[in-house]
Amino acid sequence: MDIQAVRKSYALWAPIYDMTFGRITGVGRSRAVSVLNSLGGRVLEVGVGTGLALPQYGQGVEVIGIDASAQMLEKAQGKVAELGLRHVKALREMDAREMEFADGSFDAVAAMHIMSVVPEPERVMAEMVRVLRPGGALLVVNHFARDAADFGLLAWLERVAAPLANMIGWHSDFERSVVLNTPGLTLVEEAHLPPFGMMTLLRLRKD
Repeated sequence: MDIQAVRKSYALWAPIYDMTFGRITGVGRSRAVSVLNSLGGRVLEVGVGTGLALPQYGQGVEVIGIDASAQMLEKAQGKVAELGLRHVKALREMDAREMEFADGSFDAVAAMHIMSVVPEPERVMAEMVRVLRPGGALLVVNHFARDAADFGLLAWLERVAAPLANMIGWHSDFERSVVLNTPGLTLVEEAHLPPFGMMTLLRLRKD
């Protein structure tokens, strides 16, 4: 999947995202933001999308959001203006593979439901580690591929959908090893989330 395919896909999804994928992914988003609120500090939300998580952040958090889709960011900016979200300090169009931030700029980084969407996810992981301060928290919420030995309905659907990545806008067969094998991180928490354990929250700490 390349960046232009991602932008094209999400330009189409932007008008209906909140009512479709946004509802399915709501539990993971709320769990991640709850953790971030407890930590406080300066947070980078990578793949902020239409800004569904932005109203959930507490006032003790300063949030900067980035996304590759101008159409999705337009929706997010509308939420910030309408709801008066003063804790949101900036929303910027940016390629997560080459972030325009200095090393160690953030106390926490969140990637909610975007790792199976981005091109070159290994580069995105490395960039998130780079901009995170030592000891800072990285929260990844995502759907990960089921074990190859799993022949259940959900596993079958993942395999069927995998070749359609560019069309549907995400990789159904994304491997959790891409996240867990990133140098400089230690896994702190793993939680499987509804519906049906389809989503997983990984909380990691920068060494």
